[in-house]
Amino acid sequence: MATSVAIVGSSGRMGRLADALLSASDEFAVHARVGSGDSLDLIDGADVVLDVTVPAVSPDVVRAALDRGIPIVVGTSGWTTERLAPVERRIADDPALTAVFIPNFSLGSAIATRFAELAAPHFDSIEIIEAHHAGKTDSPSGTAIRTAELICAARAEVGPVAAPHADQRARGQQVGSVPVHSLRMSGVSARQEVVFGGSGETVRVVHETLSDTSYEPGILIALRAATTTTGFTVGLGALLGL
Repeated sequence: MATSVAIVGSSGRMGRLADALLSASDEFAVHARVGSGDSLDLIDGADVVLDVTVPAVSPDVVRAALDRGIPIVVGTSGWTTERLAPVERRIADDPALTAVFIPNFSLGSAIATRFAELAAPHFDSIEIIEAHHAGKTDSPSGTAIRTAELICAARAEVGPVAAPHADQRARGQQVGSVPVHSLRMSGVSARQEVVFGGSGETVRVVHETLSDTSYEPGILIALRAATTTTGFTVGLGALLGL
C-alpha cells in the first residue's frame, strides 16, 4: 500500500513539485493538498506530513503534526538552531515522535555543505554568498543558515571566524560568526558559494541549482526516513551518512 502524504503548502513552488512527484509515484500517494486558507485538520489520517510553507506558518504545521503523532518532513526555510530547540526537546520527551528538517532537498547541496564543514577549521576567513529567486521570502536561506551553523560547530576548538568590523554594515548578516550575503533576483534559481580565505589562497565551494528536479531524490529520501525511523533529524546529510 502506498504511503499517504499530506502536502501543506501545496500551491507553492515546492508544493507543486512534490505533488507532481508523489502523484507519479507507486510508493507514495497524496493524502491531502493543504493551502493557506485550509484547515490543518486535513492532515488527519495521513501517514506523513510534508511542510513546504513559509517561516511564519511552519511552526504551526509542525505543532499540528506532532500533536497528532504524525511524522513530519519540514522543507520550509527559517528554522535556526534556536527555533529548532523546542521541537528537539519535545521529541526527546516523546521519542515515538518524528520530525525531519531538511533545509535543502538537493543531494549536491548536502555534499557541498559537508565539504564546507570539513574545510572550516583550516581557514579563519569564511563568508557565504547565497542567491535565490526574487520570490523567496526569507533571507538568509535555510541552507545558508545551516551551513554557517555547521561551520561554527566545526570550528569549536579553533574559535569563530575573523568577523567584520562593526562599522562594515555591508558585510552581511552574521550567523555563527560567519557573514552571509543574500541576493534575491529574477533569473536565479538557487546558488550558494562558501569562500574560504587563507594565506595566499582562497577556496570556493559552490553549489548551483539548475532545475527543481534536483530536489526530487531528496524529497523521497526524507519521506522514506520519516516513515521508517523515529526521532529528530536535521539535514539531508544526516540521512546520506555524510
